[in-house]
Amino acid sequence: MKIGDPWTAVADGIHLAVRASPKAGRDSIEGVVTAADGRHWLSVKLAAAPSDGAANEALVRLVAKALGVAKRDVTLASGATSRLKRLHVSGDPAALAAALQRMIE
Repeated sequence: MKIGDPWTAVADGIHLAVRASPKAGRDSIEGVVTAADGRHWLSVKLAAAPSDGAANEALVRLVAKALGVAKRDVTLASGATSRLKRLHVSGDPAALAAALQRMIE
């Protein structure tokens, strides 16, 4: 991890900080944004509305597809009702970080 990455490697994968924008035109990963407090978030737009967990489900599906992992390997760790969320992605931390780095470049 370098300064400015929205993820942190952990023993069994990575923790990923996400800023979700529901009710967008389509599902897409927009890149990394920096908050006023200096924290970094992966900016994600989701077509789903934030009702009945639809946007969270769309987020998990999008991140799993983008990283090439199974949907069961991506879990919502915190922020179920917030735009700012933390995901846990299970797998090899180095491989996941490399995939994220390629995705945001």
